[in-house]
Amino acid sequence: MKFDFLIVGSGFYGSVLAERISNILQKKVLVIDKRPHIGGNCFSDFCKETEIEYHKYGTHIFHTSNKKVMDYLSPFMKLNNYRHQVLTKHKNQVYQMPINLETINSFFKKNFSPLEAKEFIKKISEKENIFEAKNFEEKAISIIGRKLYSAFIKNYTLKQWGVNPKKLPASTFNRLPVRFNYNEDYFNHCNWQGIPENGYTEIFKKLLSSKKIKILLNCDFFKNFEIFKPKYATIYTGPIDKFFNYKFGRLGWRSLKFKHLVKNTPDYQGTAVMNYADLNYKYTRIHEPIHLHPERKINSESSLIIEEYPVINNNEPYYPINDIQSKLALKKYKDLSKKISNVFFWRSTSRLCLL
Repeated sequence: MKFDFLIVGSGFYGSVLAERISNILQKKVLVIDKRPHIGGNCFSDFCKETEIEYHKYGTHIFHTSNKKVMDYLSPFMKLNNYRHQVLTKHKNQVYQMPINLETINSFFKKNFSPLEAKEFIKKISEKENIFEAKNFEEKAISIIGRKLYSAFIKNYTLKQWGVNPKKLPASTFNRLPVRFNYNEDYFNHCNWQGIPENGYTEIFKKLLSSKKIKILLNCDFFKNFEIFKPKYATIYTGPIDKFFNYKFGRLGWRSLKFKHLVKNTPDYQGTAVMNYADLNYKYTRIHEPIHLHPERKINSESSLIIEEYPVINNNEPYYPINDIQSKLALKKYKDLSKKISNVFFWRSTSRLCLL
């Protein structure tokens, strides 16, 4: 097949571009993926034993406040009414995450009002005398105090990233909101949120349905790149360090391993995602996907749960570790990528970070 564009990766970025190029530009597109399925890390599948749909690479919640995004995707999907809430277990007690007024009151056994809680946290964090946080740990302690940090953040972060929190940049903590009300939503100020009613895989099937798009699965770009000669350009959505054969060293990545279990109960934990903050649990969280589709009537006496274990696996990168060494190498890769003609890289520099 002769084609105009080669797209490496069939996740959202690659699939949307393939749809736009084929339908708007009326050009032929070849989409390749090393996995045996389309959809990248958003691929959804069904558990044969329970008939529950699950996200193969961890729970993915669609959320955006960008109307243009919703206007574009509306023909391809309809969202259900799921609202993402995360709980965390510490010393066999369940707390709200991100930290909110309920978390603070439960943990300190208080009955603070929002203003009282804010003053209390301010007082205990100021006692640490951290005026300019030099790392993740100092940043967290300067905002929420040492006790909340030690209970909910420190060990979870150690498991997730595999490095001492003192070696992570302070800016990493900015991703974690702290609330002084009872707002239980995981996402802040999000106009659209939910799970596609027909699952994620159906979206990708529709995005890639044009006759001008050809898909090759189980196809490793690096083992076959010499045979691919697109007329115009290649769009690469994989790890940028791998593309350049690790010329400036490997970027820091964390990967994930998932363990699927079927429990003899229709509801195992009462929520889609439960975090485990303590080190005696090797996994960071347990997913229970039956809760992602409250609109579905699933007649099953069993429930699928998925334990998530952070690991090192350079062949399946998930989360970028933003340490100083990786940032310096990443800048070099970005500069080098600008010198490559007819190859376009994912605008986030291909450091896959899906939640």
